Amino acid sequence: MPTGLPSLNALRHFEAAARHLSFKLAAAELAVTPTAVSHQIRDLESYFGQALFHRHTRRLELTASGEALFPKIKEGIACFVEAVRQVRASSPTVALTITVPPTFASRWVVPRLAHFRATFPDIELHLRTTLETIDDTRRDTPAAGPAHPANTGDLECEIRFGLGASSRPGYVVEPFLTTEYVLVCASNLQQGPNALLSPADIARCELIHDDSLADERVRPNWHDWCRLAGVPPELAANKPGPHFNDTGSVLSAVASGLGVALMARQLIGPDLADGRIAAPFDIVVPSVNRYYLVIPEVLADHAAMQAFRQWIRARGTETGPSTA
Repeated sequence: MPTGLPSLNALRHFEAAARHLSFKLAAAELAVTPTAVSHQIRDLESYFGQALFHRHTRRLELTASGEALFPKIKEGIACFVEAVRQVRASSPTVALTITVPPTFASRWVVPRLAHFRATFPDIELHLRTTLETIDDTRRDTPAAGPAHPANTGDLECEIRFGLGASSRPGYVVEPFLTTEYVLVCASNLQQGPNALLSPADIARCELIHDDSLADERVRPNWHDWCRLAGVPPELAANKPGPHFNDTGSVLSAVASGLGVALMARQLIGPDLADGRIAAPFDIVVPSVNRYYLVIPEVLADHAAMQAFRQWIRARGTETGPSTA
């Protein structure tokens, strides 16, 4: 018989299998395959030099040795779990304040916060909003307020939207999400006599304009959309339509049937999914603007900041539901 302790992983597999009296149920609990559980049990039986289970056709049964082993292993694992819980409970909570554009906060960040909280329960997030972009906010002063020492419990960073062309000495500036725009309309415009069946049908629609980007040169516009859709740009000419300087108001106007608008696809996933609005055409207007994470260099290597950086980069590459 080998000397020393057996594999703790094998003991964990044994405890689950003995509790369920099933390799299949133990595997489901441990997120492995039944074959993996079986191999761990056989390794443990090899260590002891005796069987721990009677393997019947449709069920498992503990042997006398398994019956003797199970209560103590179960007690030991419960002690491990409780010790981990107590240490986690005593760990100081780190506060991380993120300054975010308001529409991006409500439509992109908030739907994903449950995932962040489940992944990093010891990081307490604080969201505050601003309309400043990465191109017009403070360029020679900290983007996230005064620099804090790297061992502080209170951390700050910013999410900014824009071109991001200007450098920020003393800061880590990294893009994490690109944007592209699609035409959206009220769902009822996908059916009935006024349905939008082809791009040319926008000639009879009110065109809504999103002025939330102050620089007209980098705004997606209807002329760009017409060009990509292969329809005459005159369809968008001489149609002033209503203007809004808030993307949330644009969304409300579209949903109420006021007209059609160009909106960032990354911000309207939930509204498309629940049928509040529709995107009838697969025509995408790319944008030169991106969302950037702006972090003072002195905070960039803090464990909580690193966790947030990795998390938001991963979310920025996802194409699935917004709650992922």
